[in-house]
Amino acid sequence: MASATDTAGAPPAARPGGLSEEEAARRLASRPSAVVASSRSVGSIVRANVFTVFNLILVAFGVLTLLFGDARDALFLGVVIINAGIGIAQELRAKRALDRLAALVAPSARVVRDGRVREVGVHEVVPDDLLRLAVGDQVVADGHLTSAHELSLDESILTGESEPVVRSAGEEVRSGSFVVEGGAELVAEAVGEESHASRVAGEARAFRHPRSPLERSFNRLLLTLVAVMVPLGAILGYSLLERHASRSDAVSTSVAAVVSLIPEGLIVLTSVAYAVAAVRMARRGALSQQLNAIESLASVEVICLDKTGTLTGSSLRVTDLHAGPHVTPDELRAALGRFSASAPAQNLTLRAVADFEPQAPEAPRAEIPFSSRRRYSALELSDGTWYLGAPEHFALGALQARVDQATRSGRRVLALASSGAPLPARAPESPPPDLRLTGVVVLAEELRPQARETVAYFRSQGVELRVLSGDAPTTVAAIAADVGIEVSGGPLDGRELPAGPAELAQTVAGATVIGRISPEGKKAVVEALRDAGRYVAMVGDGVNDVPALKAARLAIAQGSGVQMAKSVADLVLVDGNFAAVPGMVAEGRKILRNLQRVAKLYVSKSSFAAFLILTVGTTTTAYPLLPRHFSLVAALTIGIPTFFLALAPSRGPWGSEHFLRDVGRFAIPAGAGAGVGVVASYQFALNALHVGLPAARTVAATVLLAVGLYLVFALEASGRRREAWVAALCAALAGAYVLALLTPWTRHFFSLTVPTAAVIATALVGAGIAIAALEATGLGARARGQP
Repeated sequence: MASATDTAGAPPAARPGGLSEEEAARRLASRPSAVVASSRSVGSIVRANVFTVFNLILVAFGVLTLLFGDARDALFLGVVIINAGIGIAQELRAKRALDRLAALVAPSARVVRDGRVREVGVHEVVPDDLLRLAVGDQVVADGHLTSAHELSLDESILTGESEPVVRSAGEEVRSGSFVVEGGAELVAEAVGEESHASRVAGEARAFRHPRSPLERSFNRLLLTLVAVMVPLGAILGYSLLERHASRSDAVSTSVAAVVSLIPEGLIVLTSVAYAVAAVRMARRGALSQQLNAIESLASVEVICLDKTGTLTGSSLRVTDLHAGPHVTPDELRAALGRFSASAPAQNLTLRAVADFEPQAPEAPRAEIPFSSRRRYSALELSDGTWYLGAPEHFALGALQARVDQATRSGRRVLALASSGAPLPARAPESPPPDLRLTGVVVLAEELRPQARETVAYFRSQGVELRVLSGDAPTTVAAIAADVGIEVSGGPLDGRELPAGPAELAQTVAGATVIGRISPEGKKAVVEALRDAGRYVAMVGDGVNDVPALKAARLAIAQGSGVQMAKSVADLVLVDGNFAAVPGMVAEGRKILRNLQRVAKLYVSKSSFAAFLILTVGTTTTAYPLLPRHFSLVAALTIGIPTFFLALAPSRGPWGSEHFLRDVGRFAIPAGAGAGVGVVASYQFALNALHVGLPAARTVAATVLLAVGLYLVFALEASGRRREAWVAALCAALAGAYVLALLTPWTRHFFSLTVPTAAVIATALVGAGIAIAALEATGLGARARGQP
């Protein structure tokens, strides 16, 4: 059997011996670095975690406190460092893991230099290098083929189409594709950032930090509090100046009062919860490049995904057999199994048949290997000559209708036929016409493990799945139907999508399958869904997916995908197991539920602080609590308990659309009720018992602690077992406060006193008043009704 080198087209001139080493070194030195970043830069990670609304607010007030007040009252600045440190540490951890993964799978290239073939790193390839390509090689530069021998390329990473593409000498090929058959030589023309892959991806490594729904809610909350803080601070400052306080005292007291409005611990707790979730996700095989990825995953409403690599793997499976005239199904199976086992040149189709029907191999007497151009292969075995190829090569007779139906359903169909004549010495373009049809085999792409279960989970959770693929719409629709995705309205052709934003939004609103879609088309579909108010995630692995990944609220990349996709992704599935995502969604929703619940405690503190400013700050009475008192009580009633509660199991609703409303309905009456108890007991201790300002402030702090622990218990004690656990936690925290009162160093640092019997009684009465007020409003009952 002979074969010829394809010579179609006019290939560009190339030096037969390639560039010289000296010329290649000179060109490499004159070019900017072609090393592609494998993950986000350190600078982008630091910027994303340092320059936040929360940090800027706290730093501004911290500077004022240090300039005009007591340094002990600036303890809240530590929250900025902790919060930024947690986020930076987690995202740097993910960066290092991705960099290691990139180093393990970094492609190389075989170049001809000085007439010799040598292997170099991709970043060492320069324009005009002569590249040698063989089966399994990745094309690492754009260029024209100078020669091609039975060459087929897998260009799915660029186009999304899973079918190999035949390429001939003189044709242009692009970086990112893989050689699946034959060999070739290529003259490099565009390398590194100048290649087609880089142009499609655009600035894939550009800074990107999408905010999750809860983060946006937190930012709105912080901005709302700032809007409240500014007038309250001005009122308090004016009141102090009117009472002839010094300017520095007025500024420090006002700053200390308004800082207590900021729920700084909530932001730190969120970062801690995200970091813990990221560690748990890593155990499931996912790397979180954005700290908020787990919460974004829990909020997703629509997931757009490519077919290849997500729903299907890289292999094929036999779905059906149809025997020819006078052939039994068993005879067809045996013939197919023997052919696939005996073929020296294996491919995906033959491996699928061999897995379906294992047979003992036989050494063929002659062979015509499969060619994408001829679209058939042949073996001469002991019992005759067998031909396996595209159905159009054979007279199908009654099987034609079955073949047409399978083809319309997007299946791959091959026919097997036999002959008593030996193989010719030179391979003909098509098999001889007088063959005996043995039957046809129908194949489909192999579904990923648990693909159906994963799709069923998302459908049960109300998450919509949209399949965007470069393959033919009928093929994509068949796979989608296989895994349980309803193909509503029939599959769409991406080439026929309307260009106008309004028309596109209307078209894609109900479409679940779109085939033959370009990278720009994927991006447009994602943007249309996003602009319609949907929270959209995009799952992809190829260069053709990068624009859509960047446009999505949440970008998920496959670990086996191109580095550009992984560098722009928020979440990377290291082992490519999409079936692990449902478990991550459940983890994210658990954390989201818990954070929404404990946020009520933090904002209750803010509500209480505003109550104090309005009721006490505008009077001549000394302020009942110093910032250090807030720090101590908040740590014991909010910070420590919510750290455990945010990571505890939870059930119930998880949506964040009514976050501010739900928090406000709880926090405003809770803060006001606590304020009534604190102010009443403080005024009584100061004006009736005459115990002095430090002791009166101790009463206020004690009442606030008691009310805070009551709120923790009321909000979190759901179920008998959890009730006992939360009660034990509250008792331990109360014991820690007593220890702080009795220890001289902590008592002095926090400006507290050892309480007398009268002080204790006053504190108990004040706490009782506050708790009774909360129960009277029904707040306690509503809290206990929370899941």
